[in-house]
Amino acid sequence: MFTRKDEPQEHDNVITFRGNPMTLVGDIRRAGDAAPNFPAVKNDLTEMHLHDILGMKALILSVPSLDTPVCDLEVRRFNREAAKLKNVKVLTISMDLPFAQARWCGAAGIENIVTLSDYKYRGFGLSYGLLIKELMLLTRAVIVVDEKGVITHQEIVREVSEHPNYDAAIIAAG
Repeated sequence: MFTRKDEPQEHDNVITFRGNPMTLVGDIRRAGDAAPNFPAVKNDLTEMHLHDILGMKALILSVPSLDTPVCDLEVRRFNREAAKLKNVKVLTISMDLPFAQARWCGAAGIENIVTLSDYKYRGFGLSYGLLIKELMLLTRAVIVVDEKGVITHQEIVREVSEHPNYDAAIIAAG
């Protein structure tokens, strides 16, 4: 989904969660914008920043919680797809604690994705406009960042309980 960054988007910061309106806070980014750097916490409690992987494409999955049915299916699918992508780092970011992410990854056999937690800084959620004000969780979104740090694809799933457009994300990352 390529859109001009100056193109107005009606109700950019409104999504629904199980049909209930929710508000996104932070700065919503669009294709063509520079991807903001952000700190996040890896499963071993060390920090990772987006700029740590400059020179590679990044396929970033924003999910409310890995331990929910839609998020579970989404991350498992992207884990399978990630093995086919060249020079692409797949990151999944949620507010889940790193310990819970590590347990989930072990149980789910996740090997091709780096899971990151935004619980400590909320830097990702606020920098990309993906933090749900009412729940203090991240909304479901997919962002592709090119090797130079520019967003080339961005999808905010308007109903949090629905799946993203997998094909569009894989094509954009490929």
